[in-house]
Amino acid sequence: MGLDRWDPFREMLTLREAMDRLVRQSISGTGQLISSIRPDSIPMDVIERDDAFEVRAAVPGVRPDDVEVIVQGERLTVRAESRREEEQRGEAWLMREQRTGSMQRTITLPSPVSSERAEAKIDYGVLTLRLPKAQEPRPHRISVNAGARQTARTGDESGRDHATERDRVTEESQESFPASDPPSWTPEKV
Repeated sequence: MGLDRWDPFREMLTLREAMDRLVRQSISGTGQLISSIRPDSIPMDVIERDDAFEVRAAVPGVRPDDVEVIVQGERLTVRAESRREEEQRGEAWLMREQRTGSMQRTITLPSPVSSERAEAKIDYGVLTLRLPKAQEPRPHRISVNAGARQTARTGDESGRDHATERDRVTEESQESFPASDPPSWTPEKV
């Protein structure tokens, strides 16, 4: 009968291996982890291309009419409604595991997207979105003209006063936008 010596370092290594395995499983299966924690969450894959983001979202059993996609700046929200078939009397269900009801997922993309040029389609239960990146504002040169006083000082050969022609306010514009009441605006609804 042989005696084994107890080695505390060997015990620590097996504990470390078990912890490493646990961490690897939780990181590699992030999508599965999210869907198992929040059953109403939609699993997504996001790919960044040079000019657009491509998003693939799993929405099994959902009709295109029951999907709502909202893009606002960098924020993307996908909502889907999976409807349950009507149960018939006398049916004996052995299993019923397909998810039904509302699902929603909101993510923030690294940069704003142009919602006007976005494309969406559903194929075999996968919603595919192509979200073009918004164009960054480019510098725009604004030409500077001489003001009314500058023109009057330099003298105009024609003898006409162009300043009063440019500054004339018509009665129609006064009625539509009175000076005491600045125009109001409402933000676009998305």
